[in-house]
Amino acid sequence: MMGKLIRTTALAAATLLAATITAPTARAATFESSDKWATWSNGGYTVRNNVWGSGVGFQAIWANSYGNWGVWANHPNTGGVKSYPHSGKNIGRPLSRIGGISSSFDVTVPGGGAYTTTYDIWAQNHAYEIMVWTNKFGAVGPIGGYQTTATVGGHSWDVHRGSNGSNAVFSFVRRGNTNAGTVDLKAVLDWIRARGWYGDVTVGEVQFGFEITSSSGGMDFRSNSFSISNW
Repeated sequence: MMGKLIRTTALAAATLLAATITAPTARAATFESSDKWATWSNGGYTVRNNVWGSGVGFQAIWANSYGNWGVWANHPNTGGVKSYPHSGKNIGRPLSRIGGISSSFDVTVPGGGAYTTTYDIWAQNHAYEIMVWTNKFGAVGPIGGYQTTATVGGHSWDVHRGSNGSNAVFSFVRRGNTNAGTVDLKAVLDWIRARGWYGDVTVGEVQFGFEITSSSGGMDFRSNSFSISNW
């Protein structure tokens, strides 16, 4: 009887250990969802799970505020973007009528998989997409060809220009990863206009999050803090 009890106890312990290794990190949050298109509004921002790619795995989002949120994602080690969980704020004004757009961020990202931490700025009713990569890891790369290196908005970037088949894409890839900082996004948008790549476009939503290509085995992506100031 005692031997059976010991074996049962050992089996239960092993099962608990396996669950602990494979399950997402438990946390209490104001908002939680594993729905692919889950959204949550807070403080004038919208937080989205946004699992939109093909061949996706599991992803769950949690949030305590528009700036403090994250996902646990387990996407297979295959090519192609699987998701872009993010927090976004709508600006809704022509570029010439915007005094400034400044944003600060602080993130915690895994040391594996393939992903970028990036702003995604939409302009002129989604005719233009401006991506500002603050870090990248693994087999990821921007759309379009390399144009130049620019120091603008408080950082140095490799600038790429191209199209995804639906809209023009301008990608600013930071020369050296950072997990925290402040970016003058208005300066970036003005720089593109000064090049003649677009005119006085209306700036729509400014988003910030993680573009995830792979995170096999399950990985945590966290926005510790994030905010946008515009005037």
